[in-house]
Amino acid sequence: MSYARPPGLPIVDAKTPAVLVPARPVTPDEVAELCAEVRALLETTAGAGVVLVEIVGPGPPGLGAVDLLARLQLTARRSGGRIRLRSPAPALRALLDLVGLRFEVEGQVEQREPALGVQEEVEPGEPAV
Repeated sequence: MSYARPPGLPIVDAKTPAVLVPARPVTPDEVAELCAEVRALLETTAGAGVVLVEIVGPGPPGLGAVDLLARLQLTARRSGGRIRLRSPAPALRALLDLVGLRFEVEGQVEQREPALGVQEEVEPGEPAV
């Protein structure tokens, strides 16, 4: 009998990024451990050099979450990758904007790529598509 794919484990797309979900609050010792985990994930997965990070926990995020994300991004960049935020809370996004840190967010268009369906130039008198 022949199978289209082997039974058992589902086939995972090689471009599927790893996911890191640190619980808040994070201690300084845990920050170093999470940075090491990001480094290891980037070395062992073929997820296009991306680690998804989802910040969860009680209450609004604080500067500890900002510090953690900045350190994780720095570690990822030094390892040749990057992190992308998964479902960040509006308060976290506002705090990141306030301190001037920019992160890719899952489901958003990456930098330097135009959004699909957006017309960049419109001649005078032509209707927008």
